[in-house]
Amino acid sequence: MAAESPAAGRLLVPLYAYPGTEPDQWATVVGSAGSMAGVILNPHSGPGDAVEPAFAAAAEALRTAGVPLLGYVDTAYGGRQHREVVADVERHRDWYQVDGVFLDQAGSGLDLLPHYRRLAVSARSLEASQVVFNPGVHPHPGFAEAADLLITFEGSWEQYRGLRVPEWTASFPAERFGHLVHGTSPTLCAAVPELARLRHAGVSYATPGTGANPWGVLMPQLRAVRGVAGRC
Repeated sequence: MAAESPAAGRLLVPLYAYPGTEPDQWATVVGSAGSMAGVILNPHSGPGDAVEPAFAAAAEALRTAGVPLLGYVDTAYGGRQHREVVADVERHRDWYQVDGVFLDQAGSGLDLLPHYRRLAVSARSLEASQVVFNPGVHPHPGFAEAADLLITFEGSWEQYRGLRVPEWTASFPAERFGHLVHGTSPTLCAAVPELARLRHAGVSYATPGTGANPWGVLMPQLRAVRGVAGRC
């Protein structure tokens, strides 16, 4: 079983905004470092083909503030080859000195579990201190054994209201699960971390953003909780 995460009740921020044009959003996240389980660094739906200076500078500022960085890698629900995914992990490490990896669009079925176990082993061999799988649903329980953090919900507030949590999750600490919620009203964003904890997820994030990139909109409560862990 993977090591337990110390990030109970904290925020995992998928800040998919360009630092060169949205510097205030990145500065707010730096100022809220104490509430962060991590920030997902996503220059070009992955690391891209070359170092992006604006993202390198933003990554350095976050590291200096003590915020763990996770490099975004698309796994196409198991459709990308192992070597392609690992190459992206290496680029994130070499170009942005990330602490771990966020393997997005992860598979969820037992048939894909060996592929993701192998990816986790390869990522850790490349010095990833945290491996996050994001199937966005509750997958086969074996995925929770392979990952350090498993995103078991990504979707809208309306979908989140009806989320049902399978019994098998009780076999793992809540800190091993995370929920990412978009389309949440600005006032309700503050309620999501507590609701996530009630649903056995110690890591969460909520944004009022909608559309093709809801994660380009920062959670409005961040400024109010700078340095306060476990709140939104």
